[in-house]
Amino acid sequence: MQQDILINWSPQETRVAIVEHGAVQELHVERTLERGLVGNVYLGKVARVLPGMQSAFIDIGLERAAFLHVADVWHPPSEGESLSASRASQPQVPIEKQVFEGQSLMVQVIKDPIGTKGARLSTQISIAGRLLVLLPQDDHIGVSQKIPPAQRDELRTRLQTLAGGEGGGFILRTNGEDASDSELGEDIAYLRKAWTRVKEAALRLPPTSLLHQDLSLLQRVLRDLVSDATQTIRVDSREQFDALKTFGAEFMPAAADKLQHYKGERPIFDLYAIDEEIAKALARRVELKSGGYLIVDQTEALTTVDVNTGGFVGARNFDDTIFKTNLEAAQAIARQLRLRNLGGIIIVDFIDMVREDHREAVLAEFRKQLARDRVKTMAGGFSQLGLVEMTRKRTRESLAHMLCEPCPTCEGKGIVKTPRSVAYDILREILREARQFTPREFRVVAAPKVIELLLDEESQHLAGLSEFIGKPVSLQSEAAMAQEQYDIVLL
Repeated sequence: MQQDILINWSPQETRVAIVEHGAVQELHVERTLERGLVGNVYLGKVARVLPGMQSAFIDIGLERAAFLHVADVWHPPSEGESLSASRASQPQVPIEKQVFEGQSLMVQVIKDPIGTKGARLSTQISIAGRLLVLLPQDDHIGVSQKIPPAQRDELRTRLQTLAGGEGGGFILRTNGEDASDSELGEDIAYLRKAWTRVKEAALRLPPTSLLHQDLSLLQRVLRDLVSDATQTIRVDSREQFDALKTFGAEFMPAAADKLQHYKGERPIFDLYAIDEEIAKALARRVELKSGGYLIVDQTEALTTVDVNTGGFVGARNFDDTIFKTNLEAAQAIARQLRLRNLGGIIIVDFIDMVREDHREAVLAEFRKQLARDRVKTMAGGFSQLGLVEMTRKRTRESLAHMLCEPCPTCEGKGIVKTPRSVAYDILREILREARQFTPREFRVVAAPKVIELLLDEESQHLAGLSEFIGKPVSLQSEAAMAQEQYDIVLL
């Protein structure tokens, strides 16, 4: 699968699109003022310990306190034992016996703040390099699970030799599989130097200080997003192209060779209509080429995807029509999950299929498409209700949460009361206030549609209420008001 990476840079925002055969597969957005925190190391201060939740809130200088669960508190392994084995063999010590209020603690963000939840922390520090991840508190030498098992032992032995006995463990990343000893040695030196800077800063700086910041999105493109399938990395800023070229030449020469400075007059994202794709990725309805469509609803607890045949009637019989729509939907859903960066629990409602072989084929296609995702996914089979339940690891905000906010009129409900419902609310409110106050007159200020209804179809009810309370009721239209808004002024 051949791909191109397009980078659109501006002082306030960096946007990265991964394009395969002309179709956008992934979008990454980083705003200068809203940069992600995953990987950052802080000197935190314990604000509160919650024994009932086996958690602690840690102040790291952000708007909301961050969250540390007892399972993410690091324990030094015994001699000759890896951290994972240590955790498996030791009983979990209650958090109130490990941390106390006011304590200074070095912590690392493992999950960005999402919605109303603060950042999630770990006291096990890891610093990612180009080929390796340094585990400064552990001597464990590990190899990525994505590397074939037959090669892992050899790579682990090589890494143990290169790491020497200077302390600190390493995990070999997938892109370090074919690295030379000199490249691995350079990465080890770089990571140890970075850890030394972190330790020195922890002794020098006050609590809630940032000790180490992960790479910017531009730099992470070279470190994490470039693969053998990547043909070009096009950047539309000369300044950022030069900076990336310098950074890449030092740490990732192979990726740096694919860098190109885009000089075209048309904006780089216009080449593949990426702004249009972003607009589609924020829409609730996704059209399929066959005429079917998806409905994607994102809520606080989970995301639901509903598949519909729509106008697709091309197959010879109804079962084939459903089968072909579901097959196309399986590919489209996997792409939408990547494009929108949807995480957590996801429920997919494919159109009901009678034949078992059709269900198995759709599920196989869905899992095949999910396997292309660089984020960890797990999909179950069809439930008794015909639903497919799956999870996708959530590491950062979804595209919709990053680019949008709840509608101030409907407050995220997606619906508002009808003008008649609002009119009846107003009549009830006038009656309620008439029992408490005795003004000369009641004046209703509301949206034009509500006032129009009160003057026309509901005029008889309004006149009856005015006669019942013995006070006049006047109406005033206010175009700036939302449909559910109104004021009752006592004159």
